[in-house]
Parts: sequence; C-alpha cells; structure tokens
Amino acid sequence: MSQPERRRHFLKAGSIAAAAGLVGNWMRSDAAAQAPARTSHPPVRDEYDGFSRFKPSRGNDPDSDYYLGKMIPGFRSTADGPAPLEAPDLERLPWKMVRGAKEFHLVPMAVEREFLPGYKMNVYGFNGSMPGPTIEVTQGDRVRIVVTNELPEQTTTHWHGFELPVQYDGSETLTQNPIEPGASFVYEFDVHEEGTYFYHSHVPMQEAFGSVGWFIVHPKKVFDPPVDRDFGLIFQNFFIDSNQNIADSWQMDWNWHTINGRSGPYTTPLVVKHGERVRVRIMDFSPMQHHPVHLHGHTFWVTGHEGARIPKSAWVPRNTELIGIAQATDFEFIANNPGDWMFHCHMVHHMMNHMTRQVGPRIRQDSSVDSYLANLASRPAVDAVRTDPGFATPGYPQEMKSMKMPEAMMKTIWNRREVQGMRATWPMSVMGLMTTLRVLPDDLYHRVMETDAEIPPGSIFEEIVNRFGNPADYQPAKMGGMPGMKM
Repeated sequence: MSQPERRRHFLKAGSIAAAAGLVGNWMRSDAAAQAPARTSHPPVRDEYDGFSRFKPSRGNDPDSDYYLGKMIPGFRSTADGPAPLEAPDLERLPWKMVRGAKEFHLVPMAVEREFLPGYKMNVYGFNGSMPGPTIEVTQGDRVRIVVTNELPEQTTTHWHGFELPVQYDGSETLTQNPIEPGASFVYEFDVHEEGTYFYHSHVPMQEAFGSVGWFIVHPKKVFDPPVDRDFGLIFQNFFIDSNQNIADSWQMDWNWHTINGRSGPYTTPLVVKHGERVRVRIMDFSPMQHHPVHLHGHTFWVTGHEGARIPKSAWVPRNTELIGIAQATDFEFIANNPGDWMFHCHMVHHMMNHMTRQVGPRIRQDSSVDSYLANLASRPAVDAVRTDPGFATPGYPQEMKSMKMPEAMMKTIWNRREVQGMRATWPMSVMGLMTTLRVLPDDLYHRVMETDAEIPPGSIFEEIVNRFGNPADYQPAKMGGMPGMKM
C-alpha cells in the first residue's frame, strides 16, 4: 500500500460519518460549499494587505511582506514540525537507530521501471526503484548509510552537496575504492545542513542510467512561514529506441522524460487544498539538458536551491524557473486558484513521450513510408495515404499526435485517486515532463483523496467551473479522440 493509499485508508476509517453527509451534498454550488474549513492552530487570516489566500490576487504593495503571498503562513502550525516530504510515486527509505545514528540501507541495482502503463524500461536505481527511495532526516542527525552493491559492476554513492569527512564523499577512486559487486561500504557522518539534497552513483553512465534519489534535511527550526505541503519532483531524461526497452546512456539526445520515474500522463498530480501554502522542490537529474519549469495559474517565490535556503530579501517571484543539470530549486506559493493546472518543463521536445522521428506525418506524396509502417505499434499514428488537404501547406503538420493508448493503459492511468474527476480528455495534454497541480476546495479534496467514492470523469472540474469560473462559457470534453487517436 503506497503512502497516499495508507493515508486515505486511515482518513476513511476515521471519517465515515462525516463523509456520508458530504457525499449527498458535494455537488452544491452555494456559498457555504465554497467556505473552506479552518482546522489550523493558531488560526490564520484569509487576507493580508490585499492578498487573498482564496482567490487570485497580488496585494497592495510590492514592498509588503505579503505581496504575492510571500510571507503568508500555511494552516499548519510550526509546533507540528516541518511538513513531511511527499514525493509522488516514490517510497521513503526506512531507518532504525543504531549506536546513536539513523541507519539506512541502500542497494544500487538494475531496476525495471514502468514509465507508462505497459512501458517497462530497464534502468539502474536503488532498492528496486528508479529514482531510489527518499532519505528524510532532521538537521543535526548523525546518519549511517550501508550501501550494498547488487550491480554487476563497481559503483560508489555520492551525497550531493553535503559538507562531510572526505572519506565518505563517494568520489570513485579519488576518495574511496569502488564498491565491488556484492560488497558493502558504510558511509557515516553528521548532518549540519538543512535543505534539499540528493544522492547518486558517481559513475557517470550509471547516473545517466537513472541512479539517483532524494536526501531531504528538515531544519531544526521550522522555516518561516510554515508550509502545509512539501513536494519533491526529480526530472530525468533517457534515450530508449522505438524497438527497445533498455535505456542507452551513451546517446547525446533523449526521447523519454520522467518525473519521479513516470512520464505524463502517468505522473501523479500534486493535490492540495484551496488556500494552503505549498512548497515544491524540483531537481534536474537529466544527463545534458536544463528545464524551464512553468506553473500555470499561480505565481511562486523561489525560496531555495540545492545549496541552501535563500534569505527572504532575495526571494524572486516567477511563473517559470530555469533549473540546470544537477541543480535543485525550491519554490513556494499560496494555492489560491482552484482548478487542474499544468505544471511542466517548457522545452517543447520535453512535452512528449517517445520522441521517435516524425517521418510519418511529414512525408510527402513522393516519399516512401515502408520503414515507418514496419513499426506502427511504437510510433505516432499516421494516415499513410496523405490525402489530407493540409499537406498543401508547407510544414504541415506541426501538431504531434499521440502514441497509441490502449484501453488497459487508460484504465491504469484513471485508476489513481489523484486524477478522479478531471476532464475526460486530460491524458491527451499531459505528456513527458508534465504533471498537474490540483487545487481543490475542502469538500472536493475530501471526496477525491479521502474516500473511495466513484467520481465521474469531468465532474470535479465542472464543479470548480461552476463555483469559481463562468459555467455559461464552459465546453465539456469531447471523447471522440480518446484513446488511440489517428490523424
């Protein structure tokens, strides 16, 4: 049972009575339904200097601490400690206290990771996962990490960004002997830092093959202002040819893109409550490409990088932040705009999966399509007769059509609680390095994340349009193009 599933099971058991009342009334669009419950302690305000946590707003003064929600606290009290990291589709690495240190066990190994339902790719990772499980500690902890190599070749593990005794840095041959296959090495050090860090193999091609994981250090003193949600997303690229399921780490180009080991639309959305303060940590572990990461519908503050948290006087407001290779960036915002918002890398080739050459759609009347037609199962659908009048226009087509998405794949994508009630056609637009931020009023959040209720496609989205948008202009999704669309 995954972490979100365990949480939903716990909440469901404790709130059946409350849920029964909500189920009968969840579609109400009256004012009472729009008023979120206040569960925090101490209470927080709805509005600060003209910035509202419940509707898009800027505030009255760019020099105010509350401009664009800069210092507006979340509902979570600092007395409750830092919000735990949520890394969708990844597990947390367990530990036990041994001789005064938190002891973790990491196993570098070959991993089969399902980028999309049915697309199982061979990569490297840790403990059966790519990326590896998340290490989460508190500033001041002493950690002991036992690394046991189950790869068929030598490896070492580097603790990226930590100021530790040099013998534990994990630089192969410079600071330690390689860990032979089947052997173990023990890394042990005190963690005096706080912030966003990660671990990875220090063999370059193993890095390109996926060997990485989060290492999050929560501060002893909770960051001000406190956040309600703390998400972690690892961006990676791979080259996997159309007739292969083994990544090719020697290539200089990349055609598969993953967030926490999943490609859109299989990436799990970040689901938050309306009005919460949210932190998102993004790390670019792509071999050779940077990522301009763009969030729709909100303006965020850049609050930290992999080196440390940034002093508040230097925080920067953005809609898009460029994140370079081996860099991590933290940003925070108030989720004051309900809806399903695109959250993606803005590199156009990163907004697709399986970037096989577009030879099919671009071929003209006098060109052969034999080689393309030999492998239609793994390439975008194409009308080989090319009778579309659009071919009279040079450059047509520019709209890339999706790969075949069979019913079994769509069922797996839709089975997750986090996507329930989204527009029926949402999987057509969330591809590659893309995911979704879902901002839901309390009652809709409860229905989606804390119950097992059946929720029709489009129903949650349409309810948000009814409450916060303009229902008269809304056009329900057309289902004709799903799945396996052809051009």
